[in-house]
Amino acid sequence: MKRMKWVLGLLLAFALVLSACGGGNEAKDTDGASTNNAAESTNTAGEDNAAKEEATPASSDTKVVKYLDQEYTLPAKTERIVITGAVEAMEDAIVLEVNPVGAITFSGKFPPMFESITKDAQSIGEKMEPNFETILSLKPDVILASSKAKPEVIEQLNKIAPTIPYSHISTNWESNLKLLGELSGKQEQAEQDIAKYKEDLEKVKATIGDSLKDKKVLALRIRAGEMYIYPAEVFFNPVLYEDLGIEVPAEVAAAKAQELISKEKIAEMNPDYVFVQFSPDENKDTPNALEELQNDPIMKNLNAFKNGTAFVNVVDPLAQGGTAYSKIEFLKAAVESLTK
Repeated sequence: MKRMKWVLGLLLAFALVLSACGGGNEAKDTDGASTNNAAESTNTAGEDNAAKEEATPASSDTKVVKYLDQEYTLPAKTERIVITGAVEAMEDAIVLEVNPVGAITFSGKFPPMFESITKDAQSIGEKMEPNFETILSLKPDVILASSKAKPEVIEQLNKIAPTIPYSHISTNWESNLKLLGELSGKQEQAEQDIAKYKEDLEKVKATIGDSLKDKKVLALRIRAGEMYIYPAEVFFNPVLYEDLGIEVPAEVAAAKAQELISKEKIAEMNPDYVFVQFSPDENKDTPNALEELQNDPIMKNLNAFKNGTAFVNVVDPLAQGGTAYSKIEFLKAAVESLTK
């Protein structure tokens, strides 16, 4: 009996040892499996994320455009361009043959100057009076506004589509044309047009030589029946004084912005050449201002008027002066006028 009890006790002890060993191995395997599964899960997720990032880059649907030290995030394709406020952009569009889906009207219509780019365009309002609802309906990829626009206007436009304030400063004409070239996919053409202007300029300078060294040349704009001059770096002045190297009159050098100038003051200057720009749209209340100016005794006594070297609208009166289009067209007209 004692022997039987001893055998049973031994068997029980042996069973307990086996049970303990089995439980330990099971726990170890479970822990190992959990750890391995977690690692495999992490690796799989990492591989999936890497594959996803490689397949769809974060910037695949956008592009960053740098313009005048600012960066703008735009859709990868900027095919639907709306121009509001920036007549400068309208002029550049002529040069690059870019057709905006929305553009500025003047007195409710597109002037002949812009007919080549507005055949399929919709009016989005007058120069500084954008129609936000119309712009929204056109679903633009990018909006070109004027750098003269009020901040609240730019803010409102940005709610519709990425908006770039297009510079009205003459010295930025190259940057402007390159920007429109980048937006329209015509970068190479923009570069070629800039190079062509500079090449033509050198030819004109060679033709003129020193013939204008001691001559006074003045560019005027008639607005609301009054005459205005501009600083040396504004209007058509950069072509005359910077590009062609004509001496800047003291009155122009002293101008800080658009400045009213009297007939008496111009008589004191007594310019040898005068370029007058007159647009009916800018003189609605004084439609006879140009005729009155030409017949005024004081003006008729100026060297330019007496010698037949006073020129009116040698380029379209809507031309802003400080754009690629204005510079190209004015240079052609100026060389014909200044060599008479």
